[in-house]
Amino acid sequence: MAAVLTGVLLGSAALVGCANLSHWSQAVSGHLGVLRAARPVDEWLGDPATPPRLAERLRLTQQMRRFATERLALPDNSSYTRYADLGRNAAVWNAVAAPEFGFTLKTWCYPLMGCAGYRGYFHLAAARAEVEALRQAGWDAQVIPVPAYSTLGWSGWLGGDPLLNTFVQREEGELAAQLFHELAHQKVYVADDTGFNEAYASAVELLSARQWLAGKPEALAAFEAGRAQRENFLAQARALRDRLGALYALDLPLAEKRARKQALLRSAQAPSGYERWFAAANNANLALLGAYEDLVPGFVRLFERCGSDWPRFHAAVAALAPLSPTERRARLASDAAP
Repeated sequence: MAAVLTGVLLGSAALVGCANLSHWSQAVSGHLGVLRAARPVDEWLGDPATPPRLAERLRLTQQMRRFATERLALPDNSSYTRYADLGRNAAVWNAVAAPEFGFTLKTWCYPLMGCAGYRGYFHLAAARAEVEALRQAGWDAQVIPVPAYSTLGWSGWLGGDPLLNTFVQREEGELAAQLFHELAHQKVYVADDTGFNEAYASAVELLSARQWLAGKPEALAAFEAGRAQRENFLAQARALRDRLGALYALDLPLAEKRARKQALLRSAQAPSGYERWFAAANNANLALLGAYEDLVPGFVRLFERCGSDWPRFHAAVAALAPLSPTERRARLASDAAP
């Protein structure tokens, strides 16, 4: 997945149990560390020690930020008006898990925000320990590096979510996509439905990045080429998931099913640039991929049925929030007017 993943959503101090309390503690201290490292973009731009390339990217993000408010009807707040260099290549690392013979993401639940199909850690060793424990318990599990995360606007009083070195140097189209994706989480968020939330934000990133790049033919061509390559990857990943799903539906001895599963994973065709993803593939990252991508076409159709009008689209998405997950998906699959 072309490093477009978003991650940890902070919970509440009301978490109970030692394990949850420990996770809450590292989440709070980790996020506060990110906030302490952040400085206003204007300070970076006024500092002669700021590298010219970084200064150029920061100016570009502020143009994108205004575009998001004025053209995309995304939140106008303090998020992405500060920048932090974390000195690492990921903002957080997510632990992700799915059953040995299935694609339903394991969820972790928190007060206020509900349940999510991943658990974020600010330290790689902690994420690896969580994944190892999950594997020992029989889950397919993976550590997923995440370039950005959203606090859903809850940290606005602390300066909002900052820009990070983990994504600010991306090509223009993908930088815009990341920024608009994260802001979409602040616009509409439904507790307990990771697939709905992530697919909505993924649809926003795709549609809005194209709008941002209109009138920039070279940058748009580069973006579309990258997305075409990604679509090829998604097709291969879905084909692998379908083959595994057909196997899992068979009534076979456990040892035979496990052996055939490993044979399918080893035989998967990896598109250029995605060899490492397929080498590590299991039910966990296949399930997470589905959460980010499966509902995107439905959101794109909804946007078109809304006349490509951003306020109307966001309102239509918000109107789905009170429904059950099954009803939301049925509405997204419908061609009826919103």
